[in-house]
Amino acid sequence: MERRKFITVVGTAAIAAPVIGTLSSCASESKVFEGHKFPELGYDFNALEPYIDAQTMELHYTKHHQGYFNKFMSAAEGTEMLNTPMEQIFGEISKHPAGVRNNGGGFYNHALFWENMTPSQGELPAGLKAAIEKDFGSVESFKEQFGTAAKTQFGSGWAWLIYGEDGKLKVTATPNQDNPLMDVAETKGLPLLGIDVWEHAYYLNYQNKRADYVDNFWNVVNWDTVNTRLTEALA
Repeated sequence: MERRKFITVVGTAAIAAPVIGTLSSCASESKVFEGHKFPELGYDFNALEPYIDAQTMELHYTKHHQGYFNKFMSAAEGTEMLNTPMEQIFGEISKHPAGVRNNGGGFYNHALFWENMTPSQGELPAGLKAAIEKDFGSVESFKEQFGTAAKTQFGSGWAWLIYGEDGKLKVTATPNQDNPLMDVAETKGLPLLGIDVWEHAYYLNYQNKRADYVDNFWNVVNWDTVNTRLTEALA
């Protein structure tokens, strides 16, 4: 597979639900929504090995993620959703059919997931490190909370690091393809880092050992993109 360049579709600066809108209002002035696009991957399918195997990556990206996107676009056809940023749709997701919630969430969540990983991990940026230490006490405490949320999420779902409506970093989890931008979320905020704990994300390589998959996730986290999302939220 040719090296793929990631096209940003998650739109951190788009105007979202009221609880999120204030987080990125400044940045939104400089970004214009240009429609929903399926993201290209910024690395080869085998680039995250041995932590995430090539077969899982290929199936996850070309079948699962592409499927969510296609079904969301079919549901959005002929509606204002085609011209509406995902964040804004999520802010009123309770008004939409389950297919929009499930497939729109799957489309958005996976786009962020790919961006959150890299084969060439760098150091934790100073600003992000300071923010984590301020709200969690230490980086290790944050990793422990995030890991616990991911390992104990019952059934399918996601674990998240978010920038909350109160201006603090928090760890939360959501079922299925929900995310913290949705008006149905128990804990709302802007997703900075997310991990997919659906079995399709790890079962070929880890079988029932979700904990091992979660522990190995730290080896491929793209701290730079997490830091960029936080910086944009604070702008």
